[in-house]
Amino acid sequence: MRTSRWAVLAYVAIIIFGCLAAVPSVLPQAMREQFTSVLPFKPVTLGLDLRGGSHLVLEVDGAGLQKARLNTLLDDTRRVLRGERVSASSARISGNAVTVSIADAADREKVLPKLQELATPVGAIGFGGAAPEVEVTTNGDVVTLAITEAGLADRMTKAVEQSLEIIRNRVDQVGVAEPLIQRVGSNRILVQLPGLQDPTRLRELLGSTAQMSFHMLDQTVDVTQPAPRGVDILPGANDGNRYPVESRVAISGERLDDAKVGFDQRTNQPVVDFTFDSLGARQFAEITRENVGRPFAIVLDGKVLTAPVINEPILGGRGQISGNFTAQEATVLSALLRSGALPAPLTIIEERSVGPNLGSDSIRMGLYTGLAGFGLVVALMVVLYGAWGMIANVGLVLHTALTIGVLGMIGSTLTLPGIAGIILGIGMAVDANILINARIREETEGGAGAMKALDVGFNKAYATILDSNVTTLSGTVLLFWLGSGPVRGFAVTMMLGIIISMFTSVTVVRLLMREVVVRRKMKKLEIPSLFGGVPHLPTISFMKRRFQAIGFSAFLSISSVVLFFTPGLNYGIDFVGGIQVEAAAKEKIDLPTLRHGLEALNLGEVALQDFGGGQSVLIRVQRQPGGEQEQTAALNRIKDAVTASVPGATLERTEVVGPTISGELQRSGFLAVGLAMVAILLYIWFRFEWHFAVGAIAVLLLDITKTVGFFALTGVDFNLTAIAALLTMIGYSVNDKVVVYDRMRENLRKYKSMPFSDLIDMSINQVIARCIFTSMATALSLVPMAVWGGETVRSFAWPMIFGVIVATTSSIYIGGPILLFLSRWWKDREAARTAAQQPGTPSA
Repeated sequence: MRTSRWAVLAYVAIIIFGCLAAVPSVLPQAMREQFTSVLPFKPVTLGLDLRGGSHLVLEVDGAGLQKARLNTLLDDTRRVLRGERVSASSARISGNAVTVSIADAADREKVLPKLQELATPVGAIGFGGAAPEVEVTTNGDVVTLAITEAGLADRMTKAVEQSLEIIRNRVDQVGVAEPLIQRVGSNRILVQLPGLQDPTRLRELLGSTAQMSFHMLDQTVDVTQPAPRGVDILPGANDGNRYPVESRVAISGERLDDAKVGFDQRTNQPVVDFTFDSLGARQFAEITRENVGRPFAIVLDGKVLTAPVINEPILGGRGQISGNFTAQEATVLSALLRSGALPAPLTIIEERSVGPNLGSDSIRMGLYTGLAGFGLVVALMVVLYGAWGMIANVGLVLHTALTIGVLGMIGSTLTLPGIAGIILGIGMAVDANILINARIREETEGGAGAMKALDVGFNKAYATILDSNVTTLSGTVLLFWLGSGPVRGFAVTMMLGIIISMFTSVTVVRLLMREVVVRRKMKKLEIPSLFGGVPHLPTISFMKRRFQAIGFSAFLSISSVVLFFTPGLNYGIDFVGGIQVEAAAKEKIDLPTLRHGLEALNLGEVALQDFGGGQSVLIRVQRQPGGEQEQTAALNRIKDAVTASVPGATLERTEVVGPTISGELQRSGFLAVGLAMVAILLYIWFRFEWHFAVGAIAVLLLDITKTVGFFALTGVDFNLTAIAALLTMIGYSVNDKVVVYDRMRENLRKYKSMPFSDLIDMSINQVIARCIFTSMATALSLVPMAVWGGETVRSFAWPMIFGVIVATTSSIYIGGPILLFLSRWWKDREAARTAAQQPGTPSA
């Protein structure tokens, strides 16, 4: 079948456009700027694990937001009651609502319309309608004002939007270049800051609500006794003192107009100079005039920054905050005050930072392992198919270039797992070429001419390639949907690799092979290996050994289940939460000394894992009781202990994962695996028959249990990257099964009277070379990554290599016997049903 000239021109245009888009990502910085000034293509954005920086996920405190709204609603209710001269003493917060008892019916009738005015409409629903923020109901003499779900959702949306702007302002105040600040989900904010390796200051900057207020102190109160009504005992922010602060706000922090760092002329200590707006200046002047000689507390987020005594009236609307600040603390405080108060507390539920050294090492290792993996795959194709293998390698080069180009065009961020996805995509793209070449060889051996062998071989291979890619794609889509961060980056590169391979490995390679056949006027299309003819593998009767194969597979799977419970999986920080620090030194690290220094901190269980020839160590500490401040304090103590125990040590990477995010990651990871299996079951059921689908899932469960056993036996981290490996292995395993099933389906149409066991044997023997060659290509692409790729991708590469071996052997030895058992069981069941119905056939 000839391809039209317009189609060829379109293919050429796509290739040129994609390659040009990939150029900025591979050029040096100086040449890149010249290129981007001529053509509108940008390089692929590197993730923080490749260039260093900090990554934080913040969550808006929904409970705190609701509490603040209830307090405001209570104040509004009391204001309405006082305005109508009705007692406000019975108004109180009850659960998630404000209740007020009004015994007099006339007073209720008078107050109720005013209270209903507080129920402002929010959020359009239906056809232009709106839901009320507050629902006002009466029950006897009790009036209830409850915040609706629509009201809470609207307030959360506004709080997140306001928090985004405030965070941007705060980050700008400390001068971080190219920050990424965006909303994630309904109540979370992602902050990525390239180049900022120590997120401690940023954590303080973003975690503080900056709710500042000014209060008078009640000097008649004893701070060692319970506080009387109207007084709060608050701790000092920079000292161990406690202060009796009047609950009534003298001046709100909203009245602040500006704040900047200065220095006290007497002590030369850093201070924060602030200025009120016009209304705040008048209030400040009045308060200082009436309270000369009394202490005046400046409160930030429930802590007293300073409590100076008012020596004289301050009429200019200017003041000063002092409190033994360092210059850095004064800078952070002034930035907080300038950017305004957050509408609700923000909790840092995930924090990761990567040093520049580790980032540059990751880029170098990713480049080296990628080139090494690509070189091994290219060499394998030349060995297997000689000169025709070089045409397949052209397709692989284009596949890689187009993948990088598309990543740049869609603005995707390339992470180290993303590089792993590209490398694995190259290995799996070879599968299409191996299938095509195997089919062409079969057609040539059957006596077909060169052009017929080419067309028929491609057409027969296309259906198998499509089925296998769709099954792999289904697992990858779920990984993108349910994954996060680098795992999503891996899923994106895998999805692009699968889709692009359908173009490069099928369309482009077919055009090139056809051009060679036409130009050389070939009568017969032979595809020898590099060393000449391809010897045929001996025919093996797999069904005769099915009981031994299933028995051995069942033994390994049962052993893996036992290993899953004892000793169990080595769950990574993604799943269990806690603190993780990677440290490196020029000399070999003395682990006993480091362990002794860390255990002296009394932070609970401490785990050390050395790698890199003993010059790098991974430190894991369980999550500390308390909130985010406790995690920050523990992380700082760990850093100090590492520095003290290992002279000259550098902290390459730190991670803090809270229980919220770890629980969600665990649920989404296992859910992705379950949904992937369901999707694969439905697709195979749709494309083949029910017993093929059930057989595939049965074999897949055996493959998964063995891979989980590998994790348990080797102690490799079971984290999000491991889930990515597991899902990719599922896709690869089903890919293999689909190739075998497709050949069985084809033979069932050809040999309708052949016994099913013989047909299975014949089908497996026909595709066994393809299974072995594809596994070799995929494994070779992964070996450099597993050996030199570093800790970040090691939990992906080694399990994938093991999974490829398991999936290949199960496709050859296990899939057929299970399919035979299901087929015989179904036929026996149908025969028994037919025999049971014959004696009871009713007469007319």
